[in-house]
Amino acid sequence: METQEFIKKLKPINNGFLHLPFNILFFVGSIILIVWIARWDCMTKPGINPIESATDPTAWITLPICLSIFLVVLWIMHLVGFMLIQPNQSQVLTFFGKYSGTVKDNGYFWVNPFYKRQKISLRARNMDVAPIKVNDKSGNPIMIGLVLVWKIENTYKACFDIDTDMHTNINVNNGKEGADSATMTLKGYDSFVKVQSDAALRRVAGMYAYDNIENKNEDITLRGGGEEINERLENELRSRLSIAGIEVIEARINYLAYAAEIASVMLRRQQADAIIAAREKIVEGAVSMVELALEQLNQKNVVQLDEEKKASMVSNLLVVLCADEAASPVINAGTLY
Repeated sequence: METQEFIKKLKPINNGFLHLPFNILFFVGSIILIVWIARWDCMTKPGINPIESATDPTAWITLPICLSIFLVVLWIMHLVGFMLIQPNQSQVLTFFGKYSGTVKDNGYFWVNPFYKRQKISLRARNMDVAPIKVNDKSGNPIMIGLVLVWKIENTYKACFDIDTDMHTNINVNNGKEGADSATMTLKGYDSFVKVQSDAALRRVAGMYAYDNIENKNEDITLRGGGEEINERLENELRSRLSIAGIEVIEARINYLAYAAEIASVMLRRQQADAIIAAREKIVEGAVSMVELALEQLNQKNVVQLDEEKKASMVSNLLVVLCADEAASPVINAGTLY
């Protein structure tokens, strides 16, 4: 049995429009014979058994009956052989369990009616994977979701390497705790892609920290990784979905947040870190301004200050520059002491 996909090239004789007149002919012929047999039965005289009144009556009536049955069966079998393939669709053919090829040509065709055909769409599909709760590298629970664009590349693997008849029920609550959950049923490829997407997302999320606040040495984080995280996610999905002949066109993280139980704490931590960073900038700027002021006063000989006066001046400038509110100036009309 073939283990790889191959394209089945149809011949001109497989054109469906060439077989359509034959199908019509079989249908019309069977109808004519059935009508003729019915009329013959109606024309039989009442009370006279045609079998008894004829030497061999079955010889001329059995043949039309058998021929009409044959034409009806032939019409049905011939009708089964027609198939329509639209753009970016295909038909996988098997003959009594043996893979016979994949038809990707577009048009109206007629093939052996004993072929079992399975329609496979080659069009791109979009899946919005609802946010799931995972732990990042630091062990913090986070909510993360992705958008996946994929299509079937290898029809043989898609048909015979995975079970497309399986059903999976999942709960969809969009990552909201306590929200009313809806049930969504996925079948076949969608179910396989959904499960593998969750597994890939959990693996990638566990390899990186949410941010580098706790781990200052982290160069790549989920929040700041950008294209590098998406590329790693795409590679992880490709390795998992290749078994089903599925090509990953694009994968992007579209939702990222702390889980509800730690969101408020992490928000306060981020606010504290932001305040500390701002304070560091303010102090750095204030020190530079004080240094510049002392240097300018010394160069231009505006006033001669001893170490005690310099310390007092530095203290006053730092209080003014680093205060949260505007300072209220006090004019000293006398001595500094």
